[in-house]
Amino acid sequence: MADRHVLGISGGRDSAALAVFIRQTRPELDVDYFFTDTGKELPEVYEFLGRLEGFLGKPIARLDPRRGFDFWLQEYNHFLPSAQTRWCTRQLKLAPFEQWIRPMLAAGDKVTTYVAIRADEEYREGYSSKHERLIVSLPFRDSGIDKRGVLDILDSSGVGLPKYYDWRSRSGCTFCFFQQKIEWVKLRERHPESFEEAKSYEKSALEHGSPFTWSKGEPLSELEKPERIQQIVWDYEKRKQRNLKKRPVNPLRPVESIEDIDELFGEDEGGGACVVCHK
Repeated sequence: MADRHVLGISGGRDSAALAVFIRQTRPELDVDYFFTDTGKELPEVYEFLGRLEGFLGKPIARLDPRRGFDFWLQEYNHFLPSAQTRWCTRQLKLAPFEQWIRPMLAAGDKVTTYVAIRADEEYREGYSSKHERLIVSLPFRDSGIDKRGVLDILDSSGVGLPKYYDWRSRSGCTFCFFQQKIEWVKLRERHPESFEEAKSYEKSALEHGSPFTWSKGEPLSELEKPERIQQIVWDYEKRKQRNLKKRPVNPLRPVESIEDIDELFGEDEGGGACVVCHK
């Protein structure tokens, strides 16, 4: 029997910052890092994982689901995953993790899993343990580290942010249904092949009677029309300027380098996220 320590990397900023934080504050821990690969991640995610591995000095295990997105899409009658039915998180993220730690628990080990829920996210809940020897730890919440603290950790360590944060606010999965409409527009610009793949999945889903589209209330075939793209961009810029005027000036940080799309649109348009993917 042994004490095991595991930390899931989503490809996003919070989980990366937590890995850096644990490495810096508890270097005595032998942490096993893992990444559950859906097979539908942005190229920027893999580049970022390599950069993070360089800092951590050890590899991040890739946990591949036994069956990929296409298999589960067929199992769910071609219905797309949605905020109401998050089968992608359950089958492609949680199930591989539980399968990975099962032999550890069967051997009698105590497993502590570290989850990157920040101190300013009182509304979020982490992974709920179903085993008495699987302990969930929330170091950021315990240490009072908020979003600004996360950014400081990544900046000071030299790891930085994933490059997709230049145009996106959430998970590195290409067709995350929590994306804002402006992010779908940006996906079309940056990775047109992924946008076309998302369109084909959506078309098949609608033909099979799925009540959901990737973007709430609007299929991608409509969203990508030139006049609609122009309207989305205009709405985005308008909200951005309005948000910047409302934002209080911080004399210690007169220039904010990170533009958080979620703060512009909130929960009204694609807001929220699955903790496992987003963190």
